[in-house]
Amino acid sequence: MNRVIAIDGPAGAGKSSVSRQVGRLLGFVHVDSGALYRVMTWQALRRGVDTADEAALAAFAPTVNVAFAVRDGAVAYAVDGVEPGPAIRTPEINRHASPVAKAPAVRQRVTQWLRGLRPLGDLIVEGRDIGTVVFPDTPARFYLDATPEERARRRHLEEAQTGVARQSREAVMASLVNRDRIDSTRAVAPLRVAEGACFIDTTNLTFEQVVQAVLERLPPEWRRR
Repeated sequence: MNRVIAIDGPAGAGKSSVSRQVGRLLGFVHVDSGALYRVMTWQALRRGVDTADEAALAAFAPTVNVAFAVRDGAVAYAVDGVEPGPAIRTPEINRHASPVAKAPAVRQRVTQWLRGLRPLGDLIVEGRDIGTVVFPDTPARFYLDATPEERARRRHLEEAQTGVARQSREAVMASLVNRDRIDSTRAVAPLRVAEGACFIDTTNLTFEQVVQAVLERLPPEWRRR
């Protein structure tokens, strides 16, 4: 069976950039599970679904069909032949993503999709419940974290670089802290460190140091491409 590296942690901890680089170095396909929840949010808003109504989300979730393809070392998503691109990275999507993601029916749908990606190759999957729920049996489970201040600084810089920044750093941090609260207290698949996972505090580490820390803690036979 194809191998899976699970990278969990809150927003701004470095999951995406680290996962992409480790994937490139090892030849693993990068999977952004958070983008799937954003795709679900995008579709819910397009269809006029009340994102605060769990029953409405439960009825909506099974109707969404996503196509998957590997492109440039990562899994790309499309709904009805349309790839969302930056449409899933807007402030509106940010506001609605957490209530959508905490809906049990949505989480079940996304978990099924993620588990079905293994035939695409060895995977490095980033998210919030990858090591605890989606792939709990993989021997390569990591949890990246950093202080709220550092995570807010990174996310604000990222938004500025992509041209979507419309908030101050303080507003970004308030949003991150609120999402941390929602994600860590939800009834289904809360954000937490998986038992036996390797915890890495990235606050004072360079990007290269975090990548190296992940590589060094993989099973020895996984480090050779």
